[in-house]
Amino acid sequence: MKFEIYHPSEILKDYISHFAVSENETAGEYKVYPSAGLVVGFQYRGELSIIGEKKERKLDTAGISGLSATYRSFRNSTGIGTILVYFTEIGFSCFTAHPVHELFNLSLSLEDVFDKEKVRETEERFALAHTDKQRIKIVEHFLLLQLKDIQMDQLIVEAVKMIYSSKGTIRISELNERLFISQSPFEKRFRKLVGTTPKKFASIIRFNSVLKDLKAEKSLTDICYENQFFDQAHFIKEFKQFTGDTPENFKLKW
Repeated sequence: MKFEIYHPSEILKDYISHFAVSENETAGEYKVYPSAGLVVGFQYRGELSIIGEKKERKLDTAGISGLSATYRSFRNSTGIGTILVYFTEIGFSCFTAHPVHELFNLSLSLEDVFDKEKVRETEERFALAHTDKQRIKIVEHFLLLQLKDIQMDQLIVEAVKMIYSSKGTIRISELNERLFISQSPFEKRFRKLVGTTPKKFASIIRFNSVLKDLKAEKSLTDICYENQFFDQAHFIKEFKQFTGDTPENFKLKW
């Protein structure tokens, strides 16, 4: 299996966290856990399906996944190859007028969000590419065509920073007070640009903080306390929602 990270060009660095080239010669199933930014994928070979509770659905070769409140399960074919675009927390909102919160918990065709012809032209160009860097340049060209000349909402940028600084434990009422904005307009602006409510986004950041702590070999009691869960039961319930597993079992597999 191959999974290599590439940095975006200077003009895209405020919007794209990183690119990844993912290849796997073996068919299999895997989970993707909630993260803080939307992800776009271009498959230049192979097929990918999303596994739901009742059925499996084949995905288009160019797709987008919004933020999610829980894990997603996928199945890949043999010999799959994908370019993944990991957006910054607000980055995707600078490429489309489509309200980002409408993509929450969804995995859709990229053609549902962007011009179909431009998406198809980009996919056709992959046939002429033979290296990872060439494929990433093709994706960057597509993104630059979509980039809008708009200013980021600095209040929401600051809100995201505060949530990260607290590792997702800050109360939304405190955010409202520190940013001098009432709850309703703040939540509306946040959802439109980030893709979910401030409360749900904070829970995703806290979950990812827990994952880092699990890697650091901390005890589950310490992790629970340091990430400000009410008690072990609350910690286990929220963790299971995000992963489908208990913290103890997850740690053993990690």
